[in-house]
Amino acid sequence: MEGLVSSTCCRNGSSVRCFLPTSGSFPSRMRGYLQVPTATSYWRHPRLLCRDFKRYSSVRQISIVEDEEEEEENEEEGSSDWEAEFLGEIDPFGYLPPKRRNRQKSSLLDDEDGSVAMEWCVRARRSALKAIESRGLTATMEDLLSVEKKRRKKKKKKEDMAKNVSDKKSKLEMDNNLAMEDFMYDTDGNNDPRGHLRRTVSALGGGMFEEQKEKTREAFIEKLTQFSGPSDRRKEINLNRSIIDAQTAEDVLEVAAEMMSAVAKGLTPSPLTPLNVATAVHRIAKNMEKVSMAKSRRLAFARQKEMSMLVGLAMAALPECSAQGISNIAWALSKIGGELLYLSEMDRIAEIAITKTDEFNAQNVANTAGAFASMRHSASELFIELSTRASVIVHTFNEQELTQLLWAFSSLHEPADRLLDSLDVAFRDVMNLKCDTDASSTAVEGPSDGFQRNDDQPAAQNFTRDQLGNIAWSYAVLGQMHRLFFSRVWKTLSQFEEQKISEQYREDIMFASQVLQANQCLKLEYPHLELSLKSDIEERIARAGKTKRFNDKTTSSFQREVMRLLTRTGLPWVKEYTIDGYTMDAVVPDRKVALEIDGPTHFSRNTVTPLGHTMLKRRYITAAGWKLASVCHQDWEELQGEFEQLDYLRKILKDHIDESYVTNNSL
Repeated sequence: MEGLVSSTCCRNGSSVRCFLPTSGSFPSRMRGYLQVPTATSYWRHPRLLCRDFKRYSSVRQISIVEDEEEEEENEEEGSSDWEAEFLGEIDPFGYLPPKRRNRQKSSLLDDEDGSVAMEWCVRARRSALKAIESRGLTATMEDLLSVEKKRRKKKKKKEDMAKNVSDKKSKLEMDNNLAMEDFMYDTDGNNDPRGHLRRTVSALGGGMFEEQKEKTREAFIEKLTQFSGPSDRRKEINLNRSIIDAQTAEDVLEVAAEMMSAVAKGLTPSPLTPLNVATAVHRIAKNMEKVSMAKSRRLAFARQKEMSMLVGLAMAALPECSAQGISNIAWALSKIGGELLYLSEMDRIAEIAITKTDEFNAQNVANTAGAFASMRHSASELFIELSTRASVIVHTFNEQELTQLLWAFSSLHEPADRLLDSLDVAFRDVMNLKCDTDASSTAVEGPSDGFQRNDDQPAAQNFTRDQLGNIAWSYAVLGQMHRLFFSRVWKTLSQFEEQKISEQYREDIMFASQVLQANQCLKLEYPHLELSLKSDIEERIARAGKTKRFNDKTTSSFQREVMRLLTRTGLPWVKEYTIDGYTMDAVVPDRKVALEIDGPTHFSRNTVTPLGHTMLKRRYITAAGWKLASVCHQDWEELQGEFEQLDYLRKILKDHIDESYVTNNSL
């Protein structure tokens, strides 16, 4: 009878294998194992069955550890269940309470056709049951039949507990991942060092976040920005070593991202100190510079979620960073994002750096100023403080740092009177200024090596040719060519009369263009100084400036659009007109009116003020007797349609050209 008993009986009384119900009344290790005499001998030899049950009971006691709490729980129901299960009256796999279990009877018991061939099995079971009860083995039998159920129930309980733990862990990881995705970066100058993180994250998704998500994000930010309190020096040192040992920008970011994730999940104390955060950002930029990573790849790298998190963390750590850390972060962002990214971040760096300029050494001053200049990011208040600080420690600047600092001030067209005054004093003795004729590298933007330099070194005195040319151009942009230090630089530069200026290298072309512009300013604006170059040197420099590569110019769609409308103003415009080496976009030669079409590269990206090279060109063209008008790209973009654009052009030109001339020359 399937599901209740399966056996082969021999009427000769031989021993057979008796299988108890296949549905699972006995534990699996006992099914098909019990050897008994023929079924008709059960009531004759009950001692045999009891002996076997005792033996398997001892085996069970060795291999199974009972759960005491579950045993107490099932004590009431156990006494009656096992008998019903043994007789096959209830489902052995049912897990409902005894009163609610479905009673099921064997088809043999309900057989009304007189199928008595298998009734011996039922009688044998009942006889065996009476024998078990008479010998006091009821508890042992009950344990045997219920142990599998207990084991399964215990296993199910453990699985449920494990599932609950897994669900909680998954929820926590999901919350952390959501918080990590939302942890971006932004600054707007508020006093809260983490406010920019909250504001940027809140701006995502239209500013609508669920309350739980808000709490999770706040907890995530709180964990990452706990820069004070207990610390683990060993963890901090190990993390710093891992960051420095990483060979690529990707490796550095991976190390930092793993640590941020660990801290967000509860690692305390956090080894993400301001020093380690600044080091990570700096090393990423330095590894990019080491392999000359393309600009497009740098921008893609900067937009990664992990990189955004790291920059956001650096912004939160700024108030706790040293002067060196602030300088390194500023320099790193200029190399990673260039002039296209990190607008609000640079504003925040300027805000924090102003409070710590007294701690800056020469390298910090030069690198911070250079970072802002290379990103075309104006910060007038910061540059005032940097000029003051540089004037105090001017004797500690080396050649590269001094060149970089002057270039930064001139590029952003920031006033540097205090710095220039201090240079006149420091380099009053002409013997303090020499020229290295073998060196050729400009290193205008001077990347930091990330380590403090000894401030007690001699003053800068051994400049390269290109550094001298860059300093001369800086003084020309600032309109400070009457200064003593400039005269020392220019006279030293004049010693290169025999220096060949090659047309094959960019360094020579840049040098030629800078020296040519400085020399033109000397001749036009400072003729009384009598410092202009000799005619043969000037001729060679001008020849280098006329090379095709130097004069390559790209016409933007903005320029083409303006030039198209200029023809409708009724004036005889001449395009691409050259005035003393400066190429003007359009001029009316007989009226000496010049028009400049200035795109974004002519202005600072945050204040839209003209940059140094634009101011130098405007000043020179005006000094040469021309009337100059300029079209700013920002003003042009705000105009609606050609009618407004044409009216705008006429308004900016009316102060330079009278209406009668326009009428007489209109087409």
